[in-house]
Amino acid sequence: MFEGFRVDDLDVGEATLHVRWAGEGPAILLLHGHPRTGATWHRVAPGLVAAGFTVVVPDLRGYGASTGPEPTSDHRPHSKRAVAGDMVELMRILGHDRFHVVGHDRGSYVGLRLVLDHPELVERIALLDCIPIVEHLERITPEFATQWWHWFFFAQPSTPERVIGADPDAWYRGDPEKMGRENYEEWRQATRRPEVIRAMLEDYRAGLTVDRSDEQADRAAGRRVDRPLLVLWSERDDLEQLVGDPVAIWRDWATDVRGYGIDSGHHMAEERPDELASALREFFA
Repeated sequence: MFEGFRVDDLDVGEATLHVRWAGEGPAILLLHGHPRTGATWHRVAPGLVAAGFTVVVPDLRGYGASTGPEPTSDHRPHSKRAVAGDMVELMRILGHDRFHVVGHDRGSYVGLRLVLDHPELVERIALLDCIPIVEHLERITPEFATQWWHWFFFAQPSTPERVIGADPDAWYRGDPEKMGRENYEEWRQATRRPEVIRAMLEDYRAGLTVDRSDEQADRAAGRRVDRPLLVLWSERDDLEQLVGDPVAIWRDWATDVRGYGIDSGHHMAEERPDELASALREFFA
């Protein structure tokens, strides 16, 4: 994986991020989702480098081989605002004062917070398989609660750590053929570590508390994404089924938004890397 990429662990203040990067030209920051590591981008990142971009692929704080602070009762250390701050410092260290952002799943919420808090740093942004957290919570239906029950289970104190930690392989079911063997092995090693499991759960606990409050404050203040936004979603996942047209929802949050579905399951970077890379190259060109 990631042939020709540099790999290092970089201190960004509150966290130490495991990072891969390569290329020359405009920078693209790739942010993974749950329960993946940055290795989920292994079929997409090299093509973006070949297209003339610099590509930066971190593990989010607490995920994969990255570390972060201990959780607190208010979940702030694992808020999207805190993780977005990691990314600002990471890109500063690597010499990028402006860059593109791509976020998938939980990484999309980091990307949203990054462009809202630091719009001067972001050129364009692509968000995959997500709508804002508050939009989901205000649309709760029995179908959503049934299919996305993990949001609320993960938010419970202590119990999820015990349940998942008892048999991580049974909980996090991966497919080495779909994922790629090296990606699978990196992911499997990470998800067997108790500190990683806890950090991933804190991500969700922050989502339903402090991240939700931050999004509500943004909306009340009339803050919007003022950079071009590309929204992509997996047609064989359930986002569109549950909420309707994601682009229509994002129009309330962004001034310039476009998007469409990709014929894929949830992990489109692994399942439809060529189609995804093509969409990103066109959008960031």
